[in-house]
Amino acid sequence: MHTDVIGMKLDRAGDFERATYRKISWRLIPFLLLCYVCSYLDRVNVGFAKLQMLSELKFSESVYGLGAGIFFIGYFLFEVPSNVILHRVGARKWIARIMITWGVLSAGMMFVQSESSFYILRFFLGAAEAGFFPGIILYLTYWFPAQRRGRATSLFLTALPISGIIGGPLSGWVLRDFHGLHGWSGWQWLFLIEGLPSVLVGLLVLVYLDDRVKDARWLDDAEKQLITHNIAVENRGKIETSLRATLTNGRVWHLAALYFSLVISLYGVSFWMPTLIKGLGVKDALDVGLLSAIPWICGMVAMVLTARSADRNNERRWHIAIPALIGATGFFISVSLHQDLVISMLGLTIATMGILSSLPLFWSLPTAILGGASAAAGIALINSVGNLSGFLGPYVVGMIKEATHSTDAGMYMLALFLVLGALLTLLVPAALLRQD
Repeated sequence: MHTDVIGMKLDRAGDFERATYRKISWRLIPFLLLCYVCSYLDRVNVGFAKLQMLSELKFSESVYGLGAGIFFIGYFLFEVPSNVILHRVGARKWIARIMITWGVLSAGMMFVQSESSFYILRFFLGAAEAGFFPGIILYLTYWFPAQRRGRATSLFLTALPISGIIGGPLSGWVLRDFHGLHGWSGWQWLFLIEGLPSVLVGLLVLVYLDDRVKDARWLDDAEKQLITHNIAVENRGKIETSLRATLTNGRVWHLAALYFSLVISLYGVSFWMPTLIKGLGVKDALDVGLLSAIPWICGMVAMVLTARSADRNNERRWHIAIPALIGATGFFISVSLHQDLVISMLGLTIATMGILSSLPLFWSLPTAILGGASAAAGIALINSVGNLSGFLGPYVVGMIKEATHSTDAGMYMLALFLVLGALLTLLVPAALLRQD
């Protein structure tokens, strides 16, 4: 009888905990996802604008590649200080600041007329956005313990494929149907229409987000106590070091190299997919946009299913490494059989599914071993170094395309980086993830 009573109490406690985290998820994840959709759309819509910009402004492929990539130089330089500021002043004010400034600058891309203005605006756009993504990853650690964070992060990162699903058709439609309206080119309308929502959502951040659990008026005292207790228990085993020690930690740099290897493939897909599809013989801008949505739709499904499997099996490394190898295989298929539109699209779809499945689970690695200010600095460093691949990838692929009149070698390069990412994942000691 006594055992039955204990079991009933445990069941009620479990139900309460599940209901609490479900409540948090519904409150935070959809809104944070919306913020990231705006972010990623503004970051990569230059890939669609390219379809008109290059001919109108007389830019070469390498100029485009450098301009697309220079965003990440500004991002890299301001990433760590931005995330440290967020940790100190709170997510609400700082994320709002980030979104409003990047929205204004993204819309300002419509005024690009020369190579120098293209480079300058892309650089400042990266500087404005610095700190947003690692800030959200850090913010999730305030609410979700490690064993629940994989799924929460994955749901948040569905913003990546959703951006592709929405952005592709939207961008293609704007390029085709707005071209010439009021004397503006389609690519100018594209930057304006996709930039302003970031400003509006940034203003909403000020009234919607709470900095910490204790500030959440939508939680009762018992719910706050549960969340605070779970996070406190988890943080006991995390590394809390000085900023300097974090930035010189070999494990942090290992994870940065791993993330670099994964992200370079993501930006290869994001910045070059419209060009790759157009190169397969698809001429209409809207058709290019609609076809580009297919890999992102499949990638979103694969991302969620992989995250659920990882949480259910309490395993991370193989759930990152295997999708990375699958993504590499997809790139090889898309290049080796690019004469066939269907097979090439299948390869791009497989590549996107692999990339998107591995990325959310990567963040379970640094967040499992870093805490407090160490997490703020370490996550920002990893993300900023990883996102330097956003500079290298588009620039190198652009140079290769200009030299060879083909993107094949560039896609092979991205595939090899995914293989490297898989190997670096398996070199992470399993003991480091014991809290998962």
